[in-house]
Amino acid sequence: MRMTIRAQAVQLPTEYKTIKPKGQLVLARVPEAQRKTSGGLYLPSSAQKAATTGTVVSVGDGRVDGRTHEFTVCADQTILYSKFGIGVTELEQGSDKFVLIREEDILGVLPRNGTPTSSIASLEPLHDRVLVKVESAAEESLGGVLLPESAKSKPVSGEVVAHGPGKVKKDGTLKPTRVKSGQRVVYFKYAGDSIEAEDGTRYVVLREQDILCTV
Repeated sequence: MRMTIRAQAVQLPTEYKTIKPKGQLVLARVPEAQRKTSGGLYLPSSAQKAATTGTVVSVGDGRVDGRTHEFTVCADQTILYSKFGIGVTELEQGSDKFVLIREEDILGVLPRNGTPTSSIASLEPLHDRVLVKVESAAEESLGGVLLPESAKSKPVSGEVVAHGPGKVKKDGTLKPTRVKSGQRVVYFKYAGDSIEAEDGTRYVVLREQDILCTV
C-alpha cells in the first residue's frame, strides 16, 4: 500500500505580500478541498478530497546545479500534480492556499479551470509523463465465473492517450518519449496516479520508465 505523510501547511505572516519561488519551483494557488458531493451533501473532514490542481502564479529563476532550467509551464495555466507528491510544500497566506512544487513533479497541464474528473482526457502531460486510458478489469474468470470486486486483478494495460515531449537529462538535453498515442502498453502494476473521469473511465498518469512494453 502506498502511503504519504504530509506536513501541515506553512502559515506565512500576513505582512508578507509576495511569494517568489526559486530554482525550478512553481508556485500555484489551489482551491479549497471538496466539501460537498455532486448531490449537495456535506462531506465529513475525513472524506473531503484534497485539491490536486492549481493555477500557476509564478515560476522560479530556473537556476539548478549550475545550469538554467527552461520552464514548460507559465502563469495562469491549470496544473495537475500528484496526490503522493512528497516534494509538495503547502503554504497558507491568510485565507489563500498555495503549493510550491518542482516542475518535474507536475503531471501535466489541464484546460483552463479544468478538474481531473471533468477534463483528464485533455491533459497535456509534462516531460516523460504518459496519460493512459486503463483497460477494464476482467469481470469473469477463465471458467466463466463472475468475479467479486475484491477478486478482480488490477489492470496493468491500456491505451496511450497523450505523452510529454521527453525527459530532460542532467546536461539539459532532451531524451524524447518513445511511446506514441494510440499504442497499447503494459505498465508496472503500482505505477502512476490513477484518476477516474466523471463518466467512470479510468486513467493513469505515469512515467515512461514505468511502461514495461507495447503490445
